[in-house]
Amino acid sequence: MGNELVPTGGMSGMVHRSDHRGLRRDLSTTERARALALARVEAQAEVQALKTQALGYVGQQGMQAIAMVSQLEGQLGQACPLAVSRLQGIGDMTAMAVAQVIMDTTWKLR
Repeated sequence: MGNELVPTGGMSGMVHRSDHRGLRRDLSTTERARALALARVEAQAEVQALKTQALGYVGQQGMQAIAMVSQLEGQLGQACPLAVSRLQGIGDMTAMAVAQVIMDTTWKLR
């Protein structure tokens, strides 16, 4: 049997060898737990970033669709002034439907 005491450099000066192994094991477990917690946070951040990108894409597509509908509504309204109120109604319903799809996407990605 060798010396059972190990210098620690701390105030007590010496620690029993078995205490030293236990301390290393505790530190190793703590480090693994910290690394796992960090990996979870990073994974959650990636998911949230992807959700943000998806919402941005859906929003952009919705805005482009509404711009196209509005442009067509204006052109057709000039071609047939008697249809303006009906065209506006269809344009409004389309805009509401697109907005609903965007809202549904937001809820689904929560």
